[in-house]
Amino acid sequence: MISVLLFLTNFIKTLVIIVVVYYAFRFISRYLLPFVLNKGIKNMQDKINEQQRQSQRSSRNPGEVTIEFNQQNQRAKSQGRGEYVDFEEVE
Repeated sequence: MISVLLFLTNFIKTLVIIVVVYYAFRFISRYLLPFVLNKGIKNMQDKINEQQRQSQRSSRNPGEVTIEFNQQNQRAKSQGRGEYVDFEEVE
């Protein structure tokens, strides 16, 4: 008799835990998940808009000339290895 009573109480506790987890999952998926996703999407849109603004600011006028140096080439020259020139011998 006692074992049956203990079995029933543990079974009811398990059912209650399953129901609580189920409703918690429904609450999270219905209310919190869309809120978090919308916030993440808005942050991504803000970053993309900021990148577009920066690219528009850095756009040059037609005919304007700018010289940009490649930092990687400057490091190689500063290490004293020199510059490699590929050539073909002409006869």
